[in-house]
Amino acid sequence: MSLILALETATPVCSVALARDGVILALRESTAPNAHSSVLTVFIEEVFREASLQYSDLDAVSVSMGPGSYTGLRIGVATAKGLCYALDKPMIAVPSLEEMALGMINYPFPIASPSLAREGNACQLPTANCQLLFCPMIDARRMEVYCAVFDGDLNEILSTEAEIIDEHSFGSLLAKHPILFAGTGADKCKEVLSHNQNAHFLQGFQASARFMIPLAENRFNEKQFEDLAYFEPFYLKDFVAGKPKVKGLR
Repeated sequence: MSLILALETATPVCSVALARDGVILALRESTAPNAHSSVLTVFIEEVFREASLQYSDLDAVSVSMGPGSYTGLRIGVATAKGLCYALDKPMIAVPSLEEMALGMINYPFPIASPSLAREGNACQLPTANCQLLFCPMIDARRMEVYCAVFDGDLNEILSTEAEIIDEHSFGSLLAKHPILFAGTGADKCKEVLSHNQNAHFLQGFQASARFMIPLAENRFNEKQFEDLAYFEPFYLKDFVAGKPKVKGLR
């Protein structure tokens, strides 16, 4: 028996899920801009209240480890660490793109492509003997995205990178496989990539703490816990502070 709290703050979505043995008991999500710091702890309190459980009932806290928003990741990890320290519970880190890929594979989001039909959780490939691949993308500003490519068994085909997307991106894979793109990064890259008939896009897909639960459950069973004193989010890129716009600060 395991009760796991999952926190997803790597993207503009702030998402909190509470699950027992992989079954979600309560879920809260917000897409309001820059809301992580104001709603995360509120959501945590609400999911415990809805499930009629106490913080002391927890077995572990899971957090999205990145890549993603620098500020969002710091808020999520700091909150997870605080809970784990206070409750003396282990912390589980889940790669943000792996979690998103699992959501793309298992959840029947609509596909913006007439040539790639989807029935339930299964995709009907437009050509025979083709393996469908999944590419979650997180916006990294301008035409750069954090991305990785996975197959339907969640094996990593292309490792996590910060990529500047142009019409030649993923060319070798798209020549042989249909690829499903999704996430905040995919939304802005759609126009650049959609000239390729093997590029397909999920509509309305967002990162969610509910996708973290199966991965967190596996890591809990295998006791893959993080060192609270030394764990840091996977930023992938160095943080670059913008110039202050308030008069007198520069």
